[in-house]
Amino acid sequence: MSDTGVTTSRNGIQVIARAAAVLRALKGSQTGMSLGQIAEQVSLPRSTVQRIVGALQAERLVIASSSGSGVRLGPELHALAESARYTVVETVRPLLLDLSRDTEETVDLSVMRGSNMIFLDQIPGTQRLRAVSAVGDIFPITTTANGKACLATMDDGAIAKLVEEEWERNGTTRNFADLMEEIREIRRSGVAFDRDEHTDGICAVGIAFSDWKGDRYAISVPIPTNRFAENSGKVVEAVKRFRRQITAMMAR
Repeated sequence: MSDTGVTTSRNGIQVIARAAAVLRALKGSQTGMSLGQIAEQVSLPRSTVQRIVGALQAERLVIASSSGSGVRLGPELHALAESARYTVVETVRPLLLDLSRDTEETVDLSVMRGSNMIFLDQIPGTQRLRAVSAVGDIFPITTTANGKACLATMDDGAIAKLVEEEWERNGTTRNFADLMEEIREIRRSGVAFDRDEHTDGICAVGIAFSDWKGDRYAISVPIPTNRFAENSGKVVEAVKRFRRQITAMMAR
């Protein structure tokens, strides 16, 4: 490659890196940022930021903010993010199959959205008596293994806000201090439990992980209560292996 070709390649990489820095700066703003604010945050001249933002606007990756005083992340970027979520489902599915085979139980994948857990995928167990839910079902965060596992990855202030939101919505009365004691134990062990809390006759083991863009997901293994005590130890070891595998995968 000629010196001119090398220079062009390097310049192209630099432009991509600068565009990524602009998008990351906007990620933390809900109302949008002015060109000057972006320039200050990414340590680039305002004229450079203006050119980058213009190119990003042409691709609908950023749009003018509703206040008209700056720009914010655009709809095309959100569409790409949604596509990435489904990539997580495809990426994780082979591990779900392995986990279900190892435990002989149903295995669920869910994503945290606000104070809800939304089921994205499921591998039914091979046991004659098994727990099955539908993909798309919405579950609470404070009475489920997957929800509590995700809560344990958050700071206490964020937990309090989401728990209050759920309890007000559902009219739930529970001691917050007791829940936080359980959350601290989940942080210590890395594993969350649902012992007949969400559905009578069904217990569950759960762990949480984050994807490449920081969304919180959980794997849960629901087990009929009548065999939970006998099988929970094997399931706990299996989900811990899964967590090590998925953590290594997401770090690549």
